[in-house]
Amino acid sequence: MDNLTKAQSMAVTVLRILLGWLFFYAGITKILNASWTATSFLESAKTFSGFYSFLAHPLLIGLVNVANEWGLTLIGLALIFGFWVRLSSLLGAIMMVLYYFAANSFPLVPNGFLVDQHIIYAAILIFFRYIDAGLYFGLDGWKAARSSE
Repeated sequence: MDNLTKAQSMAVTVLRILLGWLFFYAGITKILNASWTATSFLESAKTFSGFYSFLAHPLLIGLVNVANEWGLTLIGLALIFGFWVRLSSLLGAIMMVLYYFAANSFPLVPNGFLVDQHIIYAAILIFFRYIDAGLYFGLDGWKAARSSE
């Protein structure tokens, strides 16, 4: 945990909490909306449309919806509290890459070429995983400090 200055640690913590809130809010609003489903998003996928249509199949969509709703919510909570950040960052990055291909006609994205918000989120999450961002003012850091006593 000594790799970053206090200011850098605070910046990483603020960024982790903000991105966590973004994930948490996206997930909890889906959970609270009983009529929400990923079906139309998956069926309108622009890249790898066969794969996303498969996920939208009536036998799978219930599982996909639960994984999406709870995945976003739990990843968000993990980031907010700094707990299991390495795992949640990896899972969140995978989720963002899946969103990226479904939402875009690769390599074209609405505001440019190759890069959209999903790629930015995935890159930040990979950064969090790499630096073990939960160690900075998070429960992962508290747990590590307690285990080293």
